[in-house]
Amino acid sequence: MTHPLVPQILELATPVAAELGLEVVGAVFHTNQRPPVLRVDIRNPIQDTGLDDCERMSRALEASLDAAEIIPDAYVLEISSPGISRQITTDREFISFKGFPVLISTSPPYEGQQEWIGQLVRRDETAVYLNQKGRVVEIPRTQITRVQLDERR
Repeated sequence: MTHPLVPQILELATPVAAELGLEVVGAVFHTNQRPPVLRVDIRNPIQDTGLDDCERMSRALEASLDAAEIIPDAYVLEISSPGISRQITTDREFISFKGFPVLISTSPPYEGQQEWIGQLVRRDETAVYLNQKGRVVEIPRTQITRVQLDERR
């Protein structure tokens, strides 16, 4: 379950990240730890997210969180990159991961299937193209709920 402060934290973190040329991917507040740990995942949409991106975001967000005083007690702030296991969403990622094994989820099911596994061919304005053992399948983007790397292969 999401901590009630996470929406406020995301609202505060998103413009801070944008100023640094970064994007906020998500946030989790682990209050079961002492001190609690606030983890904010970021990514650099232009290049691989590096340690310097995390450090810049940490300094900037820490100052904004302290000024906003939305977290009353001591906590640990962790800034990280979600890594390669995340969903594929941007045009750049669809180009970078061409030929990689992916899992596509659809809703409602497309041609009787809700999950499609194959090699990513490409994406255009209307569809994502998937190679399944030499056969290219065209899945309408309007029915796709998620495209992610298939780490089982």
